[in-house]
Amino acid sequence: MAGTALFSQGARPSGSGHAPELPMRALLSYGFLRAPLALLELPLFVLLPAFYGREAGLSLALVGLVLFGARLIDALADPLIGRAIDRTRGATDYRRWVIAGCVPLAVGFVAMLHPPAWSTTGVAVWLAAGSVITYLAWSTVTIAHQAWGAELGTDRATRVRITGVREACGLAGVLASAALLEPQHVSTLSALLVGALLLAAWLLRHAPTPMPASSPDAPSHPTSSGPAPVGRTAPWRELFADRAFTRLLAVFMLNGTASALPATLVLFFVADVLGDASRAPLFLLIYFAAAALGMPLWIRLGVRVGAKPAWLVGMVASVLAFAWAFALGPGDWLAFGVICAVTGLALGADLAMPPALLAAAIAAAGGSGAREGAYFGVWSLATKLNLALAAGLGLPLISLLGYQPGVAGTVTQALSLAYAALPCLIKSAAAWLLWRLPNPDLATAGPPSHRMDA
Repeated sequence: MAGTALFSQGARPSGSGHAPELPMRALLSYGFLRAPLALLELPLFVLLPAFYGREAGLSLALVGLVLFGARLIDALADPLIGRAIDRTRGATDYRRWVIAGCVPLAVGFVAMLHPPAWSTTGVAVWLAAGSVITYLAWSTVTIAHQAWGAELGTDRATRVRITGVREACGLAGVLASAALLEPQHVSTLSALLVGALLLAAWLLRHAPTPMPASSPDAPSHPTSSGPAPVGRTAPWRELFADRAFTRLLAVFMLNGTASALPATLVLFFVADVLGDASRAPLFLLIYFAAAALGMPLWIRLGVRVGAKPAWLVGMVASVLAFAWAFALGPGDWLAFGVICAVTGLALGADLAMPPALLAAAIAAAGGSGAREGAYFGVWSLATKLNLALAAGLGLPLISLLGYQPGVAGTVTQALSLAYAALPCLIKSAAAWLLWRLPNPDLATAGPPSHRMDA
């Protein structure tokens, strides 16, 4: 298979000027953790509100209030989690943060899906506690895992392969959870998560580990002031004074908002524009399956031309395909299926390339081995702000333009505008900003910076 051939190439000779490639075993040992982390995402955002509304008897307003509060706490904590991870570098490695976070992650998620038969207030408190524990643990594991991957790669090919394999594992987790998004499957979801986390923890024993910053073999990325010492983190003003990072963050947030808008409105679009809400799971399956199948191609392209050009290609392809959704109407199932397949293929670029570019920007700023947690903490916060912005922008907009869900004769053109046209405009703006962004891949190169732990 093409993907296997790509991931299992032998190491280049050390004299070629490139870091030796990590073998497939090392990539999967590191990247598999993304599968259980992604397994949580659809249940948390799609299943949980309906589950507590139908099965636990809570009002949707109360469920929404509880989840909003938990997500707000989680989002505000992300930068602090990142700094805490950086402060312990040299004493506690990423693997320990991940293992420590997996325990409350499993406990919180299983508890949320198995509420006790208490009063309404008691169940709401149970949901609140479970949500906060799960979200904070998920953020801790995710930030540590992403920072770990950023520190492993010292050249553009390695960065793309690391993030590509990691996100391919994530797509496998999303596809598994998409088949279990019904209340009767909560026990299966719980067991699958626990099993996947245990397997991920076992595989991490064989994952590559960054060399300590004090090691003579560790990479050095000199800047005007030199790299930050291990164990200390850059103050927030220092992160945001990094113009390359702030410009990349702006691209990431614009692109993320463009992707989050359709995700927020897709169920409404399938129900009231295309005319049959029951087909929504099929289209989601097409979308994520296409993304999984296309990931090896994006990794190959990113390795060949770099993460920035590959991401630009994905953005343009997505806009050209998704713009046609604005013209769809009742019964256009085949056309929408094709759009889902093409935009799903383009999704691989959105998943794999931004973290690779961020890793390059961190290295270019001299933050390798000391600041990955801080950078990815802010990056994680931006991801959550994208989701909030999409809901805060998309839902009021379609309501203001006259759309009412499920009402015969409602203004569906407003829904099509917010679902397809507006995201295409925002994504086009993100692509233009990315095109003007200096390529951090070209600013950094260094010797290998990882070791293999058996």
